[in-house]
Amino acid sequence: MIRVLLADDEALIRAGVRLVLDTAADIEIIAEASDGAEAIEQTRRHRIDVALLDIRMPKLDGLAAAEHIIKLTPATRVVMLTTFGDDEHVARALRAGAAGFLLKDTEPDGLIQAVRIAANGDAILSPKITRHLIDTYIGPEDTRGDLARQRLQVLTDRERDVLTLIGNGSSNADVAKALLVSEGTAKAHVSRILSKLGCTNRVQAAILAHDAGLLPPL
Repeated sequence: MIRVLLADDEALIRAGVRLVLDTAADIEIIAEASDGAEAIEQTRRHRIDVALLDIRMPKLDGLAAAEHIIKLTPATRVVMLTTFGDDEHVARALRAGAAGFLLKDTEPDGLIQAVRIAANGDAILSPKITRHLIDTYIGPEDTRGDLARQRLQVLTDRERDVLTLIGNGSSNADVAKALLVSEGTAKAHVSRILSKLGCTNRVQAAILAHDAGLLPPL
């Protein structure tokens, strides 16, 4: 069972998300919160697998809450709830180690699948939107590019290929298909890359791939 925390200051949004997730037999909303401080407290109190956090909340916003939760309970996967107008805030969340983001108008099936993907350890990456965020708010900068290329020197050629796929939004299944290997082997490659690069998750690895120039322009 995937244990979920839902944090949004709008009761109507929480009710709608709960209505959708309650239809999935393998997902359970363990706790709800209406502000960032409460979200942190609920995460401390319960063993949460996936925290869905609205970016804009009172007392402590979702960004600050995400940073606290990621540090306090690294096993909890944080997914931000956002709109297209929150690009800059999402970029900050990705830098902090969030597993990704969901648009508030995501279709019900997409919401359920996203929670499952996050719980499985994959990032919620829409390649086009994520690359737009990276290009607009994160880079490139010459110094950052040099540092990224230095960090990538620890990778083998095969691992660089996998990192490029990660940067383009590929899941473990996509990596396995592209490289003609098992999904278990693909997952092992990804885990080894994250460890070597000191990345918390695939999103941070994707940012490094971008900064190092591995990804072609959109």
